[in-house]
Amino acid sequence: MYGRVLRVVIMVLCSVVLTTGGSRASQATEKKKSSGTEAVNPGEKKSDFDAHDPTVRYHFKDNDMDWTFGFLLGNTSNHGMEIGEAYYTASQIKDGEAASWQAEWIRMADRLAARAEKSLNKGHKVSAARQMQRASYYYRAGIISMLPDDPRLNEVAGRSRTLLRKAGELMDPPLEYFEVPFEGVVLPGYFRKADKSGKPRPTLFMVGGGETFAEDLWFHIAPQTFERGYNFVAVDLPGQGLLPWKGKYFRPAMNIPISAVIDYVLKRTEVDPLRFAAYGISGGGGFVPQTAMHDSRIKAVAVTAAVVDAERLFSTMPVATTTPGVLEGFASFHRNVVKLVAFRWGVKMDNIPGLVAANKGFTFDPAKVTVPTLLLVGAGEYASKEVQRQQLECMAKLPNSNSKLIVTGFEDGASSHCIGENRSLMGEILFDWLDEVFKDTGR
Repeated sequence: MYGRVLRVVIMVLCSVVLTTGGSRASQATEKKKSSGTEAVNPGEKKSDFDAHDPTVRYHFKDNDMDWTFGFLLGNTSNHGMEIGEAYYTASQIKDGEAASWQAEWIRMADRLAARAEKSLNKGHKVSAARQMQRASYYYRAGIISMLPDDPRLNEVAGRSRTLLRKAGELMDPPLEYFEVPFEGVVLPGYFRKADKSGKPRPTLFMVGGGETFAEDLWFHIAPQTFERGYNFVAVDLPGQGLLPWKGKYFRPAMNIPISAVIDYVLKRTEVDPLRFAAYGISGGGGFVPQTAMHDSRIKAVAVTAAVVDAERLFSTMPVATTTPGVLEGFASFHRNVVKLVAFRWGVKMDNIPGLVAANKGFTFDPAKVTVPTLLLVGAGEYASKEVQRQQLECMAKLPNSNSKLIVTGFEDGASSHCIGENRSLMGEILFDWLDEVFKDTGR
């Protein structure tokens, strides 16, 4: 049995190399990209992994700010941004400065929110909903580098959520807000059914990572979901959204809260239990397959990318050597973002290397993930030795013959962490694969 699976894995890996950027020899000839930006050479392995390392340059000299800006731009195709609004805002931001970043995104959000209200008052529901969505995401962008004790944080995050909920009420079918009781708090989330037929449809449960709000996941992929006839679900899990402010940090057994959400989702008549897929990005690339080990209600798993052992991965990241002295040398935007990641794991914000030990136990066993599994990773991220090692380890152990590893290339504009800069390609690969996996289980 193992020999058969291994042969399948080898075939899949060979097809990946041939279809996502040519042979490794040809990949190794990659040099520079447009605008004088030097990209990571896909044939050259990196010993460390920095998720916020841009593989191309978008606007800012500060790497973290520039990667974040590029990731935000990816939301344009899903109604989260407009290029003109985004670049105007960026033009007003002082490179690397957290306060400037916050002020300018909030200022743009205020402008859009006011316009949305005027459109709504005049009965222009489509315009109002579109403007509310962008305002929601601009408020979300504004809190990316806000420290936990910033008195504005809850208010601005609240504006983001309120606007998306209001926009959702104007959609057809509507985007529904829900809350799942969990350990004395609620896990807030969104559900949108694929259509109004009332028939059971395939469903995509989107799971984020270490810096995620449920709103991020809506703009990450939701419109592509219903375009293909899938229901959409996303939530804030412990460690995500505002839950750390309520004492709910990331914990090794992320499958427990995820299964609590599945309990809620599968009670809905619009959800076909035989076509229920979970897609995890960033840290979700460990949370989702971990849950699939324990919860057979997940019928397909997709990740960008697989995190087989988070402690091992974190040990190769810059956080492992970010002492207090190093931290203080960072630009304020990067410093705040790193501190916020530590906060979400319950780690003291002056002990960034503590993130390595805090991720002990964040693991899954690929051999126990028996459903079809898609590993999707950008070439820039795959250049990391540890990222690549974990993808190959995962593929070698996955027992289902419908599992695949696909590496998206620089030439496709899809090379960075979470493939955030090319959501169209990400969605095309994901849903084409899901359609094939579910083709014999449709109703």
